[in-house]
Amino acid sequence: MIRKSMLLAAALSAVAFSATAQEVKRPEFPFTTEKAYDAGKVAAYKGKHAAAYKYIDANKAAHIENVQRWVRQRSISAQNDGVNDMANMLIADLKALGFKEAELAPTKRHPGVWGYYDAGAKTTIAVYMMYDVQPIEPVGWNVDAFAGTILEDHDLGRVLMARGATNQKGPQRIFLNALEAIIKAEGKLPVNIMLLAEGEEELGSPHYPDLIAKYQDRLKQANGGVLFPMMGQTLGGGVQMSLGVKGNIYFELEAQGGPQGGPKTAEIHSSLKAIVDAPGLRLAQAIASLTSPDGNVITVPGFYDSIRQPNQEEQELINGVLPAWEANEPAMRKSLGVDKWIDGMSGREAITQYLFNTTLNMDGIWGGYSGEGTKTILPHKFTAKFDSRLVPNQTPDESERLIRAHLDAKGFTDIKLTRLSGYPPAQSSVKEPLVQAVIGTYRKYGITPSVMPRLAGSAPYYVFTDILKMPIVSAGIGYGTGAHAPNEFIVIDPKPGSKVAGITEAEKFYVDVVHAVAKR
Repeated sequence: MIRKSMLLAAALSAVAFSATAQEVKRPEFPFTTEKAYDAGKVAAYKGKHAAAYKYIDANKAAHIENVQRWVRQRSISAQNDGVNDMANMLIADLKALGFKEAELAPTKRHPGVWGYYDAGAKTTIAVYMMYDVQPIEPVGWNVDAFAGTILEDHDLGRVLMARGATNQKGPQRIFLNALEAIIKAEGKLPVNIMLLAEGEEELGSPHYPDLIAKYQDRLKQANGGVLFPMMGQTLGGGVQMSLGVKGNIYFELEAQGGPQGGPKTAEIHSSLKAIVDAPGLRLAQAIASLTSPDGNVITVPGFYDSIRQPNQEEQELINGVLPAWEANEPAMRKSLGVDKWIDGMSGREAITQYLFNTTLNMDGIWGGYSGEGTKTILPHKFTAKFDSRLVPNQTPDESERLIRAHLDAKGFTDIKLTRLSGYPPAQSSVKEPLVQAVIGTYRKYGITPSVMPRLAGSAPYYVFTDILKMPIVSAGIGYGTGAHAPNEFIVIDPKPGSKVAGITEAEKFYVDVVHAVAKR
């Protein structure tokens, strides 16, 4: 009788779990307006700065060498490879440009860099930079990733291929080249610059808030907002301009033998599985409990509850970019090597899920033996890495709490959860003067940008929007790709007829942006 009762209870529990999993659905994002934002109505910036443009043309070779010098300096934050040397290179470059202040800002791990250029101007711009890069993949590179190699690409023109070329050393050094041109040609900048760079962006920016706190009183004087230099063009020459980012929480789940069962300190013979628990299978069950069987619905209770629906401005922005998104979807999937989106979604559903929904993604899993041939063991420990992209109004703390509570409720109290990094989402309004100045500059270059409410990726913008209450926008022309991947590159000289900007035009764009913000 006891055995039958236990079986019945287990069956009912399985049914209940199945029903609960089926009840959870991905959030939907219905729109209440058809009004579309039109960036084409923003007046084009009309300023001309011939002396600075001439300087850029005359110093093209030296400016390319500046970018090469940056990408040749290793700065892999995850491996502490060359990080301090890159920070010191940035300090030296700021001093060479005439920054009144340029100093190392120590943190508990990798240092930040603070710089201040005093032009005696009424407008001050803060500049966010990151000087670290991702580790190098063991295979896939056509060149030495830190050689700063310039290649001829028959489809694109001359390209600079290196780690950090597009993410983010290339566009950042191009921005500094533009500042150099203004200073040399005009005597000084039309704005004051406060620059705060970090060496831990690729680690999730764990100590950037500490840097912000150190310079908070100074940064609050940046009445022009915050600029993040970034390559912004697509291959077709258009620009997808983003006003914000998703947040992120990055964590590990670990199963190891202990009092609950399984080997505690080392692998044992696999024949013992008949009487010994397996941490690897335990972790697999815990991971499986987090999502639906297809991996596309997060079954952690409450994980979707705090997500905010798109507001009026966001709906108008999406309506404005929807035609371009739909036209680009096939090419986007092809470039990613993806045959279809989840459930074959497309159009408005795809872009709203992409930008407004949260995620739960497994980045890697390891443990035991994965070499050639066979090795029959029962490993004592398995670990998996996860990231979750957070949307308004999600927070890293609440997301971690919900996952921990779910694992505990399912009986996985032995699964260790270690949070490695995390920060909330952030966003600026399209109505901000800084944003309007950048749009106006794009318009000068014959580009009407597709203005997106946010990127689907993450960056620590919240320190500016939430802590300092300042708008931040990424901006730049030129084309680059391969971030976090082999053969990362930027276009230096586009082939004739291309709508993509080369390095000199990208620098002239930044000259205009700085002046445009000064006039707002």
